[in-house]
Amino acid sequence: MLAKWCRALLGLCGVLAIASLLPNLGAQDKPQAEAAQGAAAPSDAASSDAKARIKSLRELGKSGSEAIPKITPYLSDPEVEVRLEAVKAIVNIGTQESLDPLITATRDIDPEIQIRAIDGLVNFYVPGYVKTGLTASLRRAGSSIKAKFTDSNNLVIDPYFEVRPEVIAALGRVVSGGSSLDARANAARSLGILRGQAAVGDLEQALRSKDSQLIYESLVALEKIRDESAGPSVAFLLHDLNEKVQLAAIEATGLLMNRAATNDLRDVLDRSKNMKVKRAALTALAQMPDPSLHGLYTTYLDHKDEGLREAAAEGLGRLKNPDDLPVLERAFSNEDKTEPRLSAAFALVDLGKRGMADFDSLRYLVNNLNSTAYRGVARAYLMELARDPEVRQALYPALTAPGATKDEKTGLAEVLAAGGGQDSIAPLEALSRDPDAEVAEAGLRALKNLHARVP
Repeated sequence: MLAKWCRALLGLCGVLAIASLLPNLGAQDKPQAEAAQGAAAPSDAASSDAKARIKSLRELGKSGSEAIPKITPYLSDPEVEVRLEAVKAIVNIGTQESLDPLITATRDIDPEIQIRAIDGLVNFYVPGYVKTGLTASLRRAGSSIKAKFTDSNNLVIDPYFEVRPEVIAALGRVVSGGSSLDARANAARSLGILRGQAAVGDLEQALRSKDSQLIYESLVALEKIRDESAGPSVAFLLHDLNEKVQLAAIEATGLLMNRAATNDLRDVLDRSKNMKVKRAALTALAQMPDPSLHGLYTTYLDHKDEGLREAAAEGLGRLKNPDDLPVLERAFSNEDKTEPRLSAAFALVDLGKRGMADFDSLRYLVNNLNSTAYRGVARAYLMELARDPEVRQALYPALTAPGATKDEKTGLAEVLAAGGGQDSIAPLEALSRDPDAEVAEAGLRALKNLHARVP
């Protein structure tokens, strides 16, 4: 009985002891709670301040170039959302004063900011680019950035444009060490658009990446820049397992005239079962004609695949062997597919057929400048042929012929800008005074590009 009473007494004492401690516990918890609330308050304030800065930036972005000095400091803001809004505002203003701040923004650690800054730099030289570049596909989910590259990659500025060296250097830095693979690939694409020759080394280094999109964009950029010294750096990609990369590497090898890769290209042509790859390989070999390849071109001239026939005719034309004239004339007359027939026409002109009568090969090339589907092919052939002064002399009357169409005149203006010489200045000056405003503009643009190429 006594033991039971003692246990009850001890229990009561324990309850009283715990009760006596509760006020102290509450006193200790209260300051901690207040401290927690105090810690949260600055965060809320910072969030509120960031929103205020973003709102201010949006207003400044409507003010024009005079607001850029006020916007630029926000590129160093600790909040990524604020820096992002600053870049958007600067891109939207888009004047020459935007270039230096955008160059600064390419060093940001946030991928979206880098991508928007890159597209903004291109947009200055190609107005409207931000609506079609990588920026247009950007989607942000938290800290994750998603973007989709467009398949179209043929944009390049006219040769007469002078891009600031600092812009090219900034893009080169991003290609080498951007904050994301998308940013690096976007910078590579931009270097191609801006003909960034000074960054060829950065593009060559990017070819060693393990990312297919970055490699592909770098290859296409090298094609556009056309610095033949980069040719050897592409050769190791000729057997790449990614078809898109392999095709771009093969094309680049031909355009950059890397004759040292001839045996590799022949190996690709012989071994590949992929018809796209075989066409690309033979086309690249046709870009670098060699008498030792004559038999190869002749063999494929009658192939069932039209792409291989097209490439074979190109190769024979560039060899300029008069003995091939009969077989090329037969190919031109009998071919029922447009692209290989254009190729045969190109070959015949290359071998000296300079007539402009209705059924002549040179006339056929000029006629196809009127075709939406094939004008690009015809124009490329004519650009190469126009390097020959005799071909140019045959083309000049077509600029002023009574039946000359707008597409023929504007197409020939581009041809002479890329392949013409000093003798092309007077015909283009006359074209720049054409009654048709679009033709006159094409003539003036061609003159600028010709002067940039031919001092």
